Amino acid sequence: MASKSFREVMAWQKAHAFVLAFYKTKMFFPEDEKFALVPQFQRAAVSIAANIAEGYKKVSKADKLRFFNIAQGSLEECRYYIILSHDVGYYPQDVANEMWVKIEDAAITLHSYIEAIKANKGITDEMD
Repeated sequence: MASKSFREVMAWQKAHAFVLAFYKTKMFFPEDEKFALVPQFQRAAVSIAANIAEGYKKVSKADKLRFFNIAQGSLEECRYYIILSHDVGYYPQDVANEMWVKIEDAAITLHSYIEAIKANKGITDEMD
């Protein structure tokens, strides 16, 4: 049975869980990062879930995959921000580990979703 909403897509659910986890960690950042690292990290995190949601509604396989690939790029950006946040001392090890587990979970699920879309013969690059 096909999903009726992007909210039913496991890749979006995992990405959304990562975004919510990021919002809970904003308190770890110092005030001087309020206009530097924090908004960049936030935009990249939100972009993962937002691009999955937007790609979900696209009709052609090429359009879907384009948005999902943008989500993958934002995901990689967030991986770096987790490393940076830990290495400069903003994230303690347990928080960095928790964030890493969530981003890895989102990455694996998104990759699987992309592979399923690629293999789906019912989705074409033609507009019906």
